[in-house]
Amino acid sequence: MTMKKLHTLLIALFLLSPTITMAQTTLDEEIQLIQAEFGLDKQKLIEIYMDLPENQQNSFWMIYKQYEEERKSIARDRMIIINDYLKNFEDLDETKMDDLAKKTIKNDIDISKLHSKYYKRFKKATSALIAAKFLQVDNYIHSTIKLSAQETLPFIDER
Repeated sequence: MTMKKLHTLLIALFLLSPTITMAQTTLDEEIQLIQAEFGLDKQKLIEIYMDLPENQQNSFWMIYKQYEEERKSIARDRMIIINDYLKNFEDLDETKMDDLAKKTIKNDIDISKLHSKYYKRFKKATSALIAAKFLQVDNYIHSTIKLSAQETLPFIDER
C-alpha cells in the first residue's frame, strides 16, 4: 500500500468514525472508547501497510501490542491537555498557558522517547527496514490525526 492510499484510507477512517459525545460519559470513559475504537482500526492499517513476511509476524505483533499500551497512555495525556485547553480557553492566563505549553512539550518528548525505545525493540526482533517502516507509518498516522485535531482547535486569543 502506498502512502497516498494510506492517507486516503486514514482520512476516510477518521472522518467516518463516530464521534463520542454522550453527556453522561466522563472524559476517562470517552478517552478509553476512542482509544479502543482507534486501536483496532489502526492495527488494521498497520497490518495492511507493513505486509510483514510470515516469519516476522509473531515477533512484530508481540512488540506492537506492548508499544500500543505505552502509546495509549501518552495519547490519553494529550487528549487531557486538549480538553483542559478547551475547558479553560475563555480564561487562559499566563500561569495556565505556561502549564499547558509545558505539558504539550513533555507529551511530544514522551512520544519521541517511545519511538526511540521501540525502534530498537522492533529492529532487534525483525530488521532495521521493518522497524523504520513501522515508525514511518506510525508517525504518519499520528501526525495526520494531530493535524486534524489542531485544525479544529481555536488559536490562543481567538474569540
